[in-house]
Amino acid sequence: MSRVARIAVLVSGGGTNLQALIDAERAGALHSGKIELVLSSSPTAYALTRAVNAGIPAHIVSKKELGGQEAFEARLKAYLAEYKIDLIILAGFMSILSENFTAAYPRRIINVHPSLIPSFCGKGYYGLRVHEAALAYGVKVTGATVHFVNEIPDGGEIIMQKAVRILPRDTAESLQKRVMRLAEWKILPAAVEKISAEIGEN
Repeated sequence: MSRVARIAVLVSGGGTNLQALIDAERAGALHSGKIELVLSSSPTAYALTRAVNAGIPAHIVSKKELGGQEAFEARLKAYLAEYKIDLIILAGFMSILSENFTAAYPRRIINVHPSLIPSFCGKGYYGLRVHEAALAYGVKVTGATVHFVNEIPDGGEIIMQKAVRILPRDTAESLQKRVMRLAEWKILPAAVEKISAEIGEN
C-alpha cells in the first residue's frame, strides 16, 4: 500500500494556486497527497482565509518579525517537521529560500512560475513583471512551468509546462489571468499528484 504524501503549501498573497490544489483534492484529481499545512509569509494574505475555510492548519511566518533569513527558515523548518511534511509547494511565495534551506529538501520543493522557463525567469521575475516582460519582448506564446526548487531562482529541474497563446489585445493583467486559468491551475495540481505518487511509492 502506498502512503499519502503530506503536503505544505507556502503562500504570500491571494492563494489562487492554493485554491486550485484544494479544489483538485476535493475533486479527487489530487489523491496521492493531502494538504496538511499552509504557511504564509504575510499576515494579510487572503490565502490564510482559504486555508481556514478548507479546514487546513495555517500559520504566519514573518521574516520581518523573526529578524532575518536564518530565523525565518528555522521557523519554517520547525513547522514542516512538526507536521511531518513530505512535499513543499511554493504557490506565490514571495521569499527567496537559501541554499541551506533548499538543500535540506532535495526534490521535495516545487514551484509554479508564470512563464515557459527558461524565458522570463530568475531573480526579479515574479507576478505581473513576468507578463510585462513577455509582452515587451513580443513573444507569441507564453505559459507556466512547474519545477523543482534548488538554490538558483527558477533553476530547478522542470516537471511540467503548458503553453498559452498571447492575444493581440493582451495586457499584463489579462495575460496573467489567462495563464493562471489555462496553465497554472491545471499543471500545478497534476504535478503535485505526480510527485506525491512517487513519494508514496518510496
